[in-house]
Amino acid sequence: MRSVEAFRDLQSEATEWRRYLHRNPELDSRLQNTARFVAETLASFGINHIETGIAETGIVALIHGEGGDGPTIGLRADMDALPILEASNKPWSSETPGKMHGCGHDGHTAMLLGAAKYLANSRKFKGCVALIFQPAEEVLPSGALRMIQEGVMDRFGISQVFSMHNTPGMEVGKFGICHGAILASLDEFDLVVTGKGGHAAKPHETVDPIVIAAQIILGLQTLVSRGTDPLEGLVISVTKLSAGTAYNIVPGQAELAGTVRTFSSGLRDFAERQILASAQGIARGFGADVELTYRRDCPVTLNHIHETDLAIKAARNLVGASSVDDKMRPRMGSEDFAYMLEERPGALIFIGNGSSAALHNPAYDFNDEALPYGIGYWVNLVETALAA
Repeated sequence: MRSVEAFRDLQSEATEWRRYLHRNPELDSRLQNTARFVAETLASFGINHIETGIAETGIVALIHGEGGDGPTIGLRADMDALPILEASNKPWSSETPGKMHGCGHDGHTAMLLGAAKYLANSRKFKGCVALIFQPAEEVLPSGALRMIQEGVMDRFGISQVFSMHNTPGMEVGKFGICHGAILASLDEFDLVVTGKGGHAAKPHETVDPIVIAAQIILGLQTLVSRGTDPLEGLVISVTKLSAGTAYNIVPGQAELAGTVRTFSSGLRDFAERQILASAQGIARGFGADVELTYRRDCPVTLNHIHETDLAIKAARNLVGASSVDDKMRPRMGSEDFAYMLEERPGALIFIGNGSSAALHNPAYDFNDEALPYGIGYWVNLVETALAA
């Protein structure tokens, strides 16, 4: 196994790739330039098996080891940016106003490209590595789910799958991971409250959906505080509220929207059922009614035991045991890599991004000092999982 010093020679080139991608962000599955750049860069390493156009702009490239027959493991990086106006003020800031790499997918792609170059030159493993470059992590329909539906796991014979995500606030050169649930599921809901509109001077002649919506918002919070075990994680957040068109009109409808996050499939069922029951009960008590649309997005990101152990070993061999937190607290964020973990055993690990702005913040930027650590982790993981 290799320490990070073995990968510092790749940092300069990987930084160039990362900053090119940062200057040229693209959204969701519309990653034509990004996909072209990735495919051309992979080909320049002498990688011959590159398949493009998966889930529109996704890519899978195969590197065969020199150690003989063996399994195929998948390494996944996401490629899409976010619809945010950048405010990082870096020389390599986005050149497309309203789009930016605010979650570090440019860094994830660059780290996997760096690992691809190293592995294509060394090939000191048995079996095969499938490099998965995924579109549309930030949107629906999920790029990970679409790639699965188009058969990437079976078509390429992938037996295990791994991913990595940067995290601001964790020191560069450190890693965090845990067995089991590491990220929450994500559901979204829309709730329409239908009352009776009228003149604001005669509220007694209306059924005010704004007042009812306010009561519903407060009522939803008690589903967590009084309806679930306090030792279990459930977050219900109302993130949108829309109603009314004028100062002197009580509208006929109000619209709410929000998210539900948890680590438990049972609590997903509870939330879907009880959001409707609570909202309906409150609304009907005031003479109104509600309509709920509930959509299940990402499942829980669930790290598998053996694969998590492989990830921990690879990271420790790179940076030492003291720089790997193998009992990191699970987080309420979500990741569509969870769909891949439902199809194949694997693990997601976090890599430190230093004291940068938070993810999805206009001032965020991926820390290029993390690049050799990410490249080294991928290489060590391959050589651990596919030891010749």
